[in-house]
Amino acid sequence: MGIGILAWVIVGLVAGFLASLVMRSGGYGIVGDIIIGMVGAVIGGFLAGTLLNIPDAMTGINITSIFVAFVGAVILIALLRLVSGNRGNARLTP
Repeated sequence: MGIGILAWVIVGLVAGFLASLVMRSGGYGIVGDIIIGMVGAVIGGFLAGTLLNIPDAMTGINITSIFVAFVGAVILIALLRLVSGNRGNARLTP
């Protein structure tokens, strides 16, 4: 049947929160982290299926699904920074 909406929200929240910590983005709030994580899950699931030949990477609330969503969320945050020109908290000082 696939992953239910509640599972998507929980996995998205965890993955988005962890990705925002790793990427030092300061977080996007609960709703933003959920959205980042859910979109990250789609990106990560696509990449896992395409590059690693793992057809069902998102299978519910488990470590594999969270990891796949986390990787996708990190990629998404990096792409958002690239498009917006925001480099996060890294500042160059003389």
